[in-house]
Amino acid sequence: MVSITESSDYSSLSQEDTTPHSLPAEQALLGAILYDNEIYHRVSMIVDEKHFYNPVHQRIYATAARLIESGKLADAIVLKNRFSQDETLVDIGGEQYLAELLLSAPSGATSIEYAKMIFDLAMRRELIRLGGDISTVAANPEYEQDALEQIAEAESKLYNLAEIGSVQGGFDSFSEAMVKSIQMASAAYARDGGLSGVSTGLIDMDRQLGGLHRSDLIILAGRPSMGKTSLATNIAFHIAKKFREEKTETGVSKAADGGRVGFFSLEMSSEQLATRILAEQSGIPSHKIRRGDINATEYEHVRDSADDISNIPLFIDDTGGISIGQLAARSRRLKRQHGLDLIVVDYLQLLTGGKALKSSDGRVQEVSAITQGLKAIAKELDIPVLALAQLSRQVEQRDDKRPQLSDLRESGSIEQDADVVMFVFREEYYKARSEPSEGTQEHETWMQEMEMLHGKAEVIVGKQRHGPIGTIKLSFDANITKFGNLAQDDRYDDFSH
Repeated sequence: MVSITESSDYSSLSQEDTTPHSLPAEQALLGAILYDNEIYHRVSMIVDEKHFYNPVHQRIYATAARLIESGKLADAIVLKNRFSQDETLVDIGGEQYLAELLLSAPSGATSIEYAKMIFDLAMRRELIRLGGDISTVAANPEYEQDALEQIAEAESKLYNLAEIGSVQGGFDSFSEAMVKSIQMASAAYARDGGLSGVSTGLIDMDRQLGGLHRSDLIILAGRPSMGKTSLATNIAFHIAKKFREEKTETGVSKAADGGRVGFFSLEMSSEQLATRILAEQSGIPSHKIRRGDINATEYEHVRDSADDISNIPLFIDDTGGISIGQLAARSRRLKRQHGLDLIVVDYLQLLTGGKALKSSDGRVQEVSAITQGLKAIAKELDIPVLALAQLSRQVEQRDDKRPQLSDLRESGSIEQDADVVMFVFREEYYKARSEPSEGTQEHETWMQEMEMLHGKAEVIVGKQRHGPIGTIKLSFDANITKFGNLAQDDRYDDFSH
């Protein structure tokens, strides 16, 4: 039996190979798994085949894992048949080597320590490789990226190393992809309402979208004064307020409900955004709160509301004119320090593409780089990104002011890169600006139409990769800039089908 002291030296390097690794630790862990397959389930959340240094050890671990996960026995006899034609195994001892692994098996209690050691040494190897890449790029005067962009790229790779144990992506086998799909479906089945994504707090929007899905780029567009920021703020606040944390088997924190939200407010200050949320929560208009035009009872109500929501995990960055690279770096930092389940960007056209894009490239190319960057952030951090976007003025030229995909400014890249494109539309806003002369029949008709439209809004889903397009009806309270569920007699009937 190999004792823990024989293989716990993190500098157990041979004279020929100075790369951090410990072959005795790998042999001990493999022996423990072959001796008692139950140990695999204890260590599989710590190590993967890629963390083993020896290629033969990688194949032995991968083969044992496949057998155990399919409910079959993985011992030296079974693996002997699997590896009978493996020339590499023959080179290091063949069947006898598998027997030696069994003989070196430590007690099950120490297998966790061996797994942690193997993982740590693998991370050290990745750090050395990453450091070499960073050094090579920084020393090359012909490299196109400037120093700040190189730092952002290095931070991205370091983040990936910390999160998933690798700085590089790669192929997923179809079976691995299927496991992820089943896990998503299981989560949706277990969650109230059958949502596979994070709930927006708006029943009909959740029903149309299935919630906000991880790794999706969601565009929320509209003309000024339609309520884009209000709707995004409502959604962000609901998700942050509903946040409930739970620990996985490995001790990692994750959101059981709701989520932690990063809000990049490039147009409004954090104080303005907080005032809007406070108005929504307290029911007192934000302009009255800002002016202090409230009585003692209202003040108490505002203060109580502030106390209730002051500790929700909603983080606001109101730095104007940041680049997509800076936004990515700050998002990674936020996820590393506090956790992150949703990013909101208000709004897309206020971001810059960074110095790598020359002014001669044009705004369309810059917006294309921004939308591609936002989609990359969504995939890298495995969270939904909700980005607001302005619509072009051509909407105003049409009789029907309902927006279309072609109304997106610099629309090609936005429409192409987004997983969901939604438009906020309030017909009441346009109707109010076409008031006929009082005392006329037209004015009477206008009054009736205004009454029907009052307090109502639409969110038009113009594109959705995962589901149908359509129109979502919502209520809207302009005094407190709050969107809500619009009562519909048939809504609950639909849920039963």
